[in-house]
Amino acid sequence: MAHIPDGVLSLPVLVGGGVLAAGAVAVGLKRITDLEIPRVAILASGFFALSLFAVPVGPSSVHLLLGGLMGIVLGPAIFPAVFVALLLQAVMFGFGGLTTLGVNVVNIALPGAVIGTLCAPLIARATPKRAALIAGLASALAVACTGLLVACSLALSSADYTLSARVMIATYIPLMIVEGLVGGFCISFVKRVKPELLAPLQSEAAQ
Repeated sequence: MAHIPDGVLSLPVLVGGGVLAAGAVAVGLKRITDLEIPRVAILASGFFALSLFAVPVGPSSVHLLLGGLMGIVLGPAIFPAVFVALLLQAVMFGFGGLTTLGVNVVNIALPGAVIGTLCAPLIARATPKRAALIAGLASALAVACTGLLVACSLALSSADYTLSARVMIATYIPLMIVEGLVGGFCISFVKRVKPELLAPLQSEAAQ
C-alpha cells in the first residue's frame, strides 16, 4: 500500500520526506494558475475518492493512484493536489498517517510529476491512439516507481522491513496493468473531446 501509516518509518526518512514534500508542494503551488485550479480540484478529488478503496493482494493491498494521469495533466501541480487529498484522508478517515504525510506525498506524486512532465509533450502532439499508448505506459511506470519508493522508504527505516518490501513490490504488478488501462483510456478520451486540456498551460494562458 502506498499510504504508509504512522509509527513505521524512521526519523531520518520522515524528515527527509517532509523536506522534499514541502519544497515540491511550494513549487507546485507557484505553477498553478487560475486556469489550472479546476483541473487540480477535479483530479485531487478523484484521487481522494478512488484511493480510499483498497483491494487486498497477498500480504498487502493496492488502490488506484492516478499518479501518471495526474502528472500528465498537472505536471508539478500534482504535489499540492496529492498533499491535500492525503491530508484529508489521514484526518477524516485515518488512512495513511500525519507524520508520514511528506513521505507518502513524495512516493505517490514524484513519479507522476517526472514521468508526466516528460510524456506530456509527446501526448500533446500524438494521435488519440498513440496518446493512449504513451499514457498507459506512463501510468504503469509511475505505479512501478511508487512501489519502489515505498519499498525503499521501508527498507531505509529498518532492515527488518527488507523482505516485506520485496514482497510488497510484487503486489503492484496487477495495479500497473489496471492503471495503464485507466490512464490510457482517460487520456484518449480527453484527446478526442477536449485536447486543449493536454496542451502546455503557458500556451493557454497566452490565448
